[in-house]
Amino acid sequence: MSSNKAPLLADATRDLARFGATLRYDDIPAEVIARIKLSLLDSLGCCLFGATLPWTKKVAALAGQEGAKPVATLIGLGRKTSASLAALVNGTSGHAFELDDIHKESIIHAGSIATPVALGLAEARATAVGKISGRDVLTAMVAGYEIGHRVGNAATMSLFFRGFHPQGTSGAFVAAATAARMLNLDALQFQHALGMAGSQAGGLMAAQEGAMVKRFHSGRAAQSGVYAAQLAADGFTGILDALEAPYGGYLSTYSDKPNPSRLTDGLGNKGLGKTWETLNVGYKPHASVTSIHSALDALSELMQEHGLKAGDIAKVEAGLSPMTHVHCAWEYKAQGVTAAQMNLYYGMAVIALDGAAFTEQFREARLADPQILDFIARISAHVDPEIEKMGAPFRHASRVKITARNGRVFEKLSLHRRGSPENPLSPEEVVHKFRNVVAPCMDKAAAEKIITTVNQFETLTDIGSVMPLLGAAVRTPK
Repeated sequence: MSSNKAPLLADATRDLARFGATLRYDDIPAEVIARIKLSLLDSLGCCLFGATLPWTKKVAALAGQEGAKPVATLIGLGRKTSASLAALVNGTSGHAFELDDIHKESIIHAGSIATPVALGLAEARATAVGKISGRDVLTAMVAGYEIGHRVGNAATMSLFFRGFHPQGTSGAFVAAATAARMLNLDALQFQHALGMAGSQAGGLMAAQEGAMVKRFHSGRAAQSGVYAAQLAADGFTGILDALEAPYGGYLSTYSDKPNPSRLTDGLGNKGLGKTWETLNVGYKPHASVTSIHSALDALSELMQEHGLKAGDIAKVEAGLSPMTHVHCAWEYKAQGVTAAQMNLYYGMAVIALDGAAFTEQFREARLADPQILDFIARISAHVDPEIEKMGAPFRHASRVKITARNGRVFEKLSLHRRGSPENPLSPEEVVHKFRNVVAPCMDKAAAEKIITTVNQFETLTDIGSVMPLLGAAVRTPK
C-alpha cells in the first residue's frame, strides 16, 4: 500500500545521512568532544559491571555458540567474536543495570549503543584497513548521538506512551549512524543504512516489569545498526525515506504525535551554527530509571536537611508528571532486579533506608526485604497538576512531601534531577561514578588505566592497542 500524502518532512533521512557521512573530527566543537569522552568512560563502566550480570552472560553464551570469527572484543569477558555479535553482547551489558547515560527529550541511552558499535567495528575494521584512531571512534559516536537523538526527539513521548521502548526503537538509529560513520559510508550508503535501521527497530515497554529482555533491547539495537551499515556497504538497499514516509515510515508508524521538524532542527552545515544534541546528554548517579531520579534526590535532600531517619517518617507523597506516573508508579512486586530499578516505590524506599540507590541496593537478596516493603507501604504517588502544566521538558520533575511521625511536614519541588544537563554532574563526579561502578569487579590499577586512556582518547593512533585492557575478564562481585 502506498500513500498520496506528503512526507512528514521532505528529505529528512537524506539530510541526516549527508550530515553523518560528511562529519569530520575537526568539525566537532571541543565541548562536544569533552562530553562524548565522558559518555565513553561512563559507558565503559556500565559495560564492565554489566559483564558480570546473569542476563549479559546468557547473551554472551549464545554469541559463543555461533563460533564467529573473533575480531571484536567482548568488554570485560576475556574473549572476542564478530563485530555484530560483540555489539549485541556489549550493548546488552551497557544497558544491563540502569546506569547508562540519558538524553531526556529522546529518551535514549545512546552510550550503551554507540560505544559498543564504534569500538567493535573499529577493531574489526582495523584487521582489513590498518590502524583506526581514537578520533575516528569519537567522530562515529558523535554521529550516532546527533542523528539518533534527533530521531527520538521527533518521535516524541508518543512513542513511549504507545508502549515502545525508545532504546530498542529509536536506539537502532544511534547504532546505524555510528556504524555507517565508522565504516566511512558515503551519503547514499549512509541513507540506506538508516533506512534499514527503521525496519529493524523494536522493543516493548512491558519488559520493564521484570523481564531480562529490556537489557537485550539495547544489544539488538546495536547489532541491527552494525548489520545495516555492513549491508549498505555491500550495496544492500534500505528505505530511503524511512523517517519521513507518510505511510509505513518510522515516525508515522511508531508515534501518534510526531514532531518531524526535530529531525533536522539546528543540524547546520558541518556544525556551523548548530545545536549539538550530544551536549544534552546527562549521567546517572542512581542505578535506576531516570524518571524517578528527581524524586530520589528530593527525598534524600529533605532527610539530610531535617535530620530524618526512615523510622521518623510516617508518610511520603510523590507528585509526578503523567509520564513518570505511568512509567514508574505501579504497584511494586519483588519480581526481579529490572522491576525494582524501574519502580518509584522501591527506589524511594532504599534511599530512605540506605541513603543510596546504587548497585548494592538492587541485589536479588534485597528485593523482598521486609524493611523495604514496610517503607513502600508508607509511599503514595499522584500526578501533580503544576508539573503536568509544565509539559514535556519537566517530565522528570517531582514534588516530594514528607509527613514525620511527630506531625511535622516537609516539602521539596525538584525540577531537574542531579546529573541532568540543567543540574549536571561535574566531570570529576562522572569519573568518581566510574570508579564506584567498576570497584566490585576489577582492580583499581586497571580502572585507573582506563580513566587515563579515555582522557587521552583523541590522541590514540591505534584503537587496537587499548582493547586488551577493555577486554580483560572482570570478576563477578560476591
